[in-house]
Amino acid sequence: MTKNDDDPAPPPRRGRPRDPERSRRIIEAACNHFYAHGMERASVDAIAAEAGVSKMPVYSNVGSKEGLFEAVIQERTDRVMGDSAEIDALDPMKPGEVLLALGEQFLALTREEHTLGKFRSVYGAASAHPEACRAFYRQGPERLNGKLATYLQRANEAGTLQVKNPQLAADLFLAMFLGDGHMRGLLMLEMPDADQDKALLREAVRVFLAGYKATRPRTDVQKS
Repeated sequence: MTKNDDDPAPPPRRGRPRDPERSRRIIEAACNHFYAHGMERASVDAIAAEAGVSKMPVYSNVGSKEGLFEAVIQERTDRVMGDSAEIDALDPMKPGEVLLALGEQFLALTREEHTLGKFRSVYGAASAHPEACRAFYRQGPERLNGKLATYLQRANEAGTLQVKNPQLAADLFLAMFLGDGHMRGLLMLEMPDADQDKALLREAVRVFLAGYKATRPRTDVQKS
């Protein structure tokens, strides 16, 4: 493959670390493009042009259009749950505070028009682009559930919650934010206002804590 010389980004393209600013531009351009055009009509050429780079750094970062779509979903997921170090830093002794914070971020993410657009894009491309759908699930729902389940397992071990199946509990908690308001967003109808979202958040956390509260808190757990 011939190397293009119209890439204005600083070197190097090979090896690590990659240029974080250039990667950010590529992800943001891809996010905008997938929202505007959907998965099927998305163009790597157009994404690269919007990011101000050639196609080569796009392909070197993610490998394909499907890989770029997966990277966009991963970036949005990280905004809610953070990386592994951030998950480990969440206090298992304060599940109410943690769930309020995580629920607020997840609810805000699901209300974003860009996120709703990705849902619509994936639903429309399910038969033609199964790999993109698998990537969306892997980096979106599966990743969010897994990270939340890790925290719930720690809260169970600390005795602040009683969670026999952390994966199921995580799925139930996040599902409480994907009801009527989310459906209205997907259908491009009037969305809930801020007060309604706050009420949903508080009620979701209250119901979850009531269902999973520890009956006999452990007394042998050291606070970090």
